[in-house]
Amino acid sequence: MPPTPRAMNSRTSETRNSRTGKARWGIPIATGASLALVGGVLLWSPAEEADASPAAAPRAGAFTAVAAGDIAEQCTASSGSCKHPKTAALVKQINPSFVMTMGDNQYDDARLKDFKNYYDKSWGAFKSKTRPVPGNHETYDPAGALAGYKSYFGSVAYPDGKSYYSFDQGNWHFIALDSNSFDDEQIDWLKDDLAANSKKCVAAYWHHPLFSSGGHGNDPVSRPVWKLLQKNKAELVMNGHDHHYERFAPQNADGKADPDGIVELLGGMGGANPYDIEEVQPNSQKRITKAFGVVKLNFTDSGFSWNLVATDGSTKDTSPSYSCR
Repeated sequence: MPPTPRAMNSRTSETRNSRTGKARWGIPIATGASLALVGGVLLWSPAEEADASPAAAPRAGAFTAVAAGDIAEQCTASSGSCKHPKTAALVKQINPSFVMTMGDNQYDDARLKDFKNYYDKSWGAFKSKTRPVPGNHETYDPAGALAGYKSYFGSVAYPDGKSYYSFDQGNWHFIALDSNSFDDEQIDWLKDDLAANSKKCVAAYWHHPLFSSGGHGNDPVSRPVWKLLQKNKAELVMNGHDHHYERFAPQNADGKADPDGIVELLGGMGGANPYDIEEVQPNSQKRITKAFGVVKLNFTDSGFSWNLVATDGSTKDTSPSYSCR
C-alpha cells in the first residue's frame, strides 16, 4: 500500500546516528539478465543489478520509490518524439511503492484539461500512489495558480488544504514542499513537522533546487529550508526545475562540502526538453543531460542509494550508498 500523506506528523523526535557515505559499486550480471519490452521501451531486467541477484540478502525495511520532475509536454504516445509515455513505461516496469513528482508535472500552463489530455494518459496510471509537488508551471494556469494541479491530484496534493504535506514509509519521513512560496506559514509548518518526526531517516523534495549546474542555476529561495532540514539531520533533498540529472556530495546551505550535510539529487528529466549544463557547481559529482528517465530510489531502515534509469533501459548512474544519521 502506498503511504498516506498527512499535514502533520504527531510522533516525537529521536536521536540519530552519525552518517557515513560509502561508494557502492554496481556489478553488472550478464548471466540471467534479460530484455523486456514495456510501453515501447526496451528494458533490462532487474537481474543486471547486483542487489537484485537471488543471492542478495533482503535489507531491513527495504522499499523502492521513483522520482522525476518536469514531465508532461503536450504530446501523447502517438508521437514518437513524445518522452513522458516512455518515462511512464519505466515507472510501470519498476513498480515502486510510491512515486514522487518534483514539479512542472504538466506543460505549459498546467490547466486541468492539459492534465487530462497529456499527463493522465501516461503518468496518470500511477496517480493513486503519486505524491506530487507543484512547480512554477503549475502557477501559470489562467484559472488561478495551482488550480488545475489541485483539481487533478485532489486531496493527495492538498491533504489539509495546503500545497505541502508529509508522509511516512518504513523508517523514513518524507516532506513534500511548495517552493513557489516558502512563506512564514510553510516554514512554521515545517518546523513543527520536523519537531514531531520520530523516524530515523528524513527526505524532502520540492521544485526549485538550491544548487544546480543547469540553465536556471542556483535558486536561494530554499536556503532557510535547507538549514532547517540539516539542523534536524535530514539526509536527502530532491528537486527538478532544470531539465537534467545531477547529484551532489553532502553539503551545507552555503554550498560548502560537509560530511554532515545533505545530499541533493536533481531529477528534471521526466519528459520535458533537456537543458544544457551551464556552470558546474562545487560538490557536483555527476551531471547528465539529453537523457530522459527516472530515478529509482532504494531505501532501507538505515540508508539509501539510487539509480538513474534511462528510457533506453540502461542505468546511466548509480549513486554511492548513504547511511542515515
